[in-house]
Amino acid sequence: MEYLGHRLRHEIKYYINDSVYHTLRSRLNTVAGADPNMKDEDGYLISSLYLDDIYHSALEEKEAGIRFRKKYRLRCYNREDRKISLECKRKYGEYISKDSAGISRAEYDSMLAGAYDFLLSRPESLCREVYALHQTRLLKPVVAVEYLREAYVTEQGNVRITFDKDISASVNECDMFSGRYEVVRAVEPGLMVLEIKYDDFLPDAVYQVLKTAMTDKCAVSKYVMCRNQKRRILAR
Repeated sequence: MEYLGHRLRHEIKYYINDSVYHTLRSRLNTVAGADPNMKDEDGYLISSLYLDDIYHSALEEKEAGIRFRKKYRLRCYNREDRKISLECKRKYGEYISKDSAGISRAEYDSMLAGAYDFLLSRPESLCREVYALHQTRLLKPVVAVEYLREAYVTEQGNVRITFDKDISASVNECDMFSGRYEVVRAVEPGLMVLEIKYDDFLPDAVYQVLKTAMTDKCAVSKYVMCRNQKRRILAR
């Protein structure tokens, strides 16, 4: 499905506990394969540095329940700078789309220093969009969100099932490659987020495995929980 040129996918999220996680994990092996990006069975580390504007639009729109919204972020894996992406995640009710542009470590450092001019020379429309928001709404990094992601995939339905564990928020320093970078847990121990993404349909075999957890769908936002956690820590 497409909307305004963006490919849309279903996305649903659930909070689950360790018990549900271990049950689902053992059953998923019968209907899905491990994501090839996983170096081991525990998953891989995702670090996302979120950008927000002077009006805190990404935070306020999510908390207000606005159905059509955007979030911008810089993302890396396993705290390595070999692959850094500038991304925009667009939300359309229960559908999502994502635009991405790879950037170098030097370009990442430039953005952290508040210099966005290089984005104008990039061919991707996302880069020019971020530049315009920085100029007009002072878009800038506000908090890094970090978690261990365990992922499973199926070709049928293009399904991606992820367990996002140890969700943590940056405190003080936002730079994911800084020696002063530090994170603190943003959810209670034993809780994690189950995300299910798929194209047009969820295969019945996958649904049958997951249905015991698909009872209390919630509007989970790792960005919001980490932004609020950072606020609480700084207010102490």
